[in-house]
Amino acid sequence: MDRLKVMIKVFRRECHRVLRSERTTIYGADEMLMLLQLAMAEVNKQHGAEFKVALSDVLMAWKHLLLDKLHLPPPNFARLENYDLILKAYESFLKRSNTVDLVDILFMYKQLRLVDLDPEEPVSPIQLFEFLSGNVEVSELPDSSVPSTPSSKSRSCSPQVKTAVRRVFCSYLNLLVNTKNDLALALTLDVPSRALGRQAFTDVKHAAQNNNTSLFLAVTSFVRAVQLGGKGYAPAESDPLRKHVKGLSDFVQFLDNLEEILGEIPDPSVCGARLVAAIRAALVKGRSSEDAVYAAAEETTKELKERICQLHQIQKQTANGSGTGISPARPKAYAVNHATAYGGRDTVKVLMALLDEEASAPLCQNKADLLSEDQPVLSGAEGTSVLMLFRSPEVSTGCSPEPLRNRVQSRLDLLKPKPKDIRVIRSQFACTYKDEELPLNRVLEFPSTSQVPTCVHPAPKTIPAVDEEECSLDLEEDATTAKSTSGCPNREQRGVQRGAAPALGQRSGNAQNRSSGPAGNGKKTGKLQTQSKSNKRKQVDLDQHGGSENEPPQKKQPAAVKMPAKAVGKASSKKKLIAGQGKLTSFFRV
Repeated sequence: MDRLKVMIKVFRRECHRVLRSERTTIYGADEMLMLLQLAMAEVNKQHGAEFKVALSDVLMAWKHLLLDKLHLPPPNFARLENYDLILKAYESFLKRSNTVDLVDILFMYKQLRLVDLDPEEPVSPIQLFEFLSGNVEVSELPDSSVPSTPSSKSRSCSPQVKTAVRRVFCSYLNLLVNTKNDLALALTLDVPSRALGRQAFTDVKHAAQNNNTSLFLAVTSFVRAVQLGGKGYAPAESDPLRKHVKGLSDFVQFLDNLEEILGEIPDPSVCGARLVAAIRAALVKGRSSEDAVYAAAEETTKELKERICQLHQIQKQTANGSGTGISPARPKAYAVNHATAYGGRDTVKVLMALLDEEASAPLCQNKADLLSEDQPVLSGAEGTSVLMLFRSPEVSTGCSPEPLRNRVQSRLDLLKPKPKDIRVIRSQFACTYKDEELPLNRVLEFPSTSQVPTCVHPAPKTIPAVDEEECSLDLEEDATTAKSTSGCPNREQRGVQRGAAPALGQRSGNAQNRSSGPAGNGKKTGKLQTQSKSNKRKQVDLDQHGGSENEPPQKKQPAAVKMPAKAVGKASSKKKLIAGQGKLTSFFRV
């Protein structure tokens, strides 16, 4: 409709008078219907139902919405139960996304038009209602939707796939103009595939709601914090977006490349062609030339390039003739680099004109294809609709929607014993293989980890050896006292202590001296005293170094009880002999 284009052109020229942002984009008939479906599903979820809505309810609410906003008489059928909440959610989404619909354009046109230059009412409310309802002929389609001279080598692709591919192209261009457009981000986040499915989109949506920002700002702020943030500014490890950092980084990197092309190439025709070519290269990467998406991307790229060149020529003629035209996003006074602020403005003007023409396209003929959850597969294993993306994957509450038979069968499959693998013949390196887990009866034999044996082949217990020097000392003592009577009580005590020495083991120098004989025994000579002192030093060295260097250190047995330090001192003082006391004692014994 040419008159609808005139209305949009006047709005774009004067929108800075009523809107805070001059990069506000327009939702066409298809986007308005998709947005209404999301608003109805959100209201149903708020009232305890699922995030779903029937197609018949959407079409009924669509008619109510158009008649209500256009101030036309209401339909003769009953009004929906939560219509006021649905309308509120619809308007809130438009405001949050920095967008307006065609009905808003109609009423703003009356305020913005110039009385001397612009027509009074190019489109009436009834005509706009018929247009948005889809009651138009195919011949009344805008020129932008009619493909230019088709190539003889063009491959056939379904209209549904071509429409979906064209919507992705326009959504990427829309994000370059208006980054707050949440619907455009939902259509491009995982196209082409970046492993960003429903769970990733849900995490992004929750992050945007918590920070009260748009989806695009939530994604970019997270990626910038990961790339540039220091220790105090990096996102927490528990952030749900950390699981999707690679896919989100690829998405932001791709948009940065498009922004770089937009700012570096001054010619709008060349810049627009480069932008479309970059989007096309991302879509067809890894696809064969026989793929339907590949064919649709080729046709859409050619059509958009030609239309961008035509719009650039039209704007040049308009600027040379009257000096008026579309003026988006005037640079701010506080811009640091004015050249950067002005860079890409002409290309943005052409892109906005292209998006306005796309918004003036009539409603899709098959509304079921537009609103259905079975969308064309552009990325991943299956097509994902906008409604499925905005539907959060809920955690299971125990009420499974699967039939009882399927649930019982899945439970039986889990309880079935798994077949054991056949044991193969092992080679000489069998000791390096990982043994299978112990059966349950073997595990139950050890109720606690403290009772589990720590070594499969324990080392043999070692019996402490008797010191040779100590034995030689005992033999000398026996030879010295050979003339004494056999019933001497001192000898019996010495024999008992000598037999108990191996059982108690070697403790320290004092303990060894204490076990060599009873207190007050005066048989040892001065030579024996010096030998016992050297034995003490050797024993202390052995205790400090853990015995022999080839033997492992032995644990001290808990049976031996240490004597207090005072008692040890008294015992050592009693055993100390005066010079010549040993000779006198042996003389009197003889």
